[in-house]
Formats: sequence, C-alpha cells, structure tokens
Amino acid sequence: MKITSVNVRKIEKEGSRMKGIASILLDDSFAVHDIRIIEGDNGLFIAMPSRKTATGGYRDIAHPINPEVRSMFEEAILKAYDEAEDAPATEE
Repeated sequence: MKITSVNVRKIEKEGSRMKGIASILLDDSFAVHDIRIIEGDNGLFIAMPSRKTATGGYRDIAHPINPEVRSMFEEAILKAYDEAEDAPATEE
C-alpha cells in the first residue's frame, strides 16, 4: 500500500487544538477524508475520522490496523502540513 496523495487544509480557530483536516489517497484508488491534525501536549498528531456512539463515546470509522501503517499516515500528513505552513489557514 502506498499513499499517493495528501491534501491538508489548515484551520485557525481560537482556543482549539485542531490545526487542520487532511485527506489521503491510497494507491490512487481509495480515499480517507476528515483526518484531524491535533496539537497535543507533545506536538502534532493525527486523529482518524470517527463518529459519536449511542453511549456518547467515539468510534473510528477508518483506521490503520498496525503501528507501522499509522506511522506512515502520520509522517505523510504532518509533512504535508509543514509544507502548507506558508499557505493561509481558514477560520472556522
């Protein structure tokens, strides 16, 4: 599996830890949208798309199965985020 495209939209919202939204394309044939880029206590990390459950918790809709693939996603998305640093962020 290869990440063939990464798109990042930066977000500036006062008081929010969310810094952007990413979409990735895998093998030019499968897209994953709404991957959140979050500012954590130890730097940026990604949060996979999720939905709220009936009990009030959250469950990932799509996610990597192993740490190697999660790392591959995170590296590609955060690299695209850094490269988009000079682009103007949108306010939400």
